[in-house]
Formats: sequence, structure tokens, C-alpha cells
Amino acid sequence: MRIRIDAVDLPGRTCPARPGGSVPVYSGIHVAVQRRDRPAELLDPQPGDGASATWTLECTVMASPADVEVQGPYVQNRLGHRFIYLSWCTVDDSGRFAMFRRAKLMLDAVPEDTLAAAARDGLLVGRLGLTDDDGTPRCARVRPPHIAWTAEPVGQGGL
Repeated sequence: MRIRIDAVDLPGRTCPARPGGSVPVYSGIHVAVQRRDRPAELLDPQPGDGASATWTLECTVMASPADVEVQGPYVQNRLGHRFIYLSWCTVDDSGRFAMFRRAKLMLDAVPEDTLAAAARDGLLVGRLGLTDDDGTPRCARVRPPHIAWTAEPVGQGGL
């Protein structure tokens, strides 16, 4: 099975300070999928001012008596919750990435019938906007309604 993440509404290349001024302004912002247990290994970093961003991840699906379990090099597993990290990073003039925020795309929020259809048909698609209500990069746990999960046949179009 594959997981495709289709993102729109990127926040821009500069992250404003959060209300109250407790978080600094960040610039040179990019977003990427983080490899499991390797925070410095990022899949296809995209500039924060792009019109959209898409990542496709190869996964395996294991059926258990309780549910369907998704595994893969970009699927995190902490305390029994599987998710995909989108890492927000700054990029300096030398091309060095420094992570400052992450979003967790929670796979346990995928409806069971959608996950089962994706396991059968080959593609799970998560569509989301990447700007939080306060204008900063989306972070923390991402669940519906902030992400919509669908199953699609492999080879169906993207954004």
C-alpha cells in the first residue's frame, strides 16, 4: 500500500511569532516527511510558500484480529499510536535544515472502512491544509476535520 499526502494552503517562507511573543520568527521555512527514528532524514523538503506539496510513502499493511496495522520507514509508532511526522524546518544559506515544529498525521484517525479499502485498493490519501488558524505552520496532532482521509485505486490523480 502507499500513502499519499496532499497538502495545500502552505503558510509561507516566514513563520510569524506566536501570539504573546514566546516563539521567535522563523524564516527559510520548508516542510518534509520525517523518517522513523531519524529526525535528520527528511523526504522531499518543500518550500513553505509553495502552492501545494505532495509526498508518497511506501508502506506495508498487516491485518490483525483487532485492526489493520500500517508500517513503513516513514510511519512512526509511539505508545501504540501510528502517525506520520511532517517536520517544519528552517534552511540556512549553507543548506542546513533545523527542525522547529512538527505535525503528527494520526493514522488511528483514519476510519476503519477507509483504511481497509486503501489496503485492498493500494492507496490511502490524506488531504490537509498546512496553515493553522493563527497563520503559523500546522503542528501538533492532526485529525479530522483538519485532514480528510480517502482510499483510492493506485494510479489515481493527485492535487
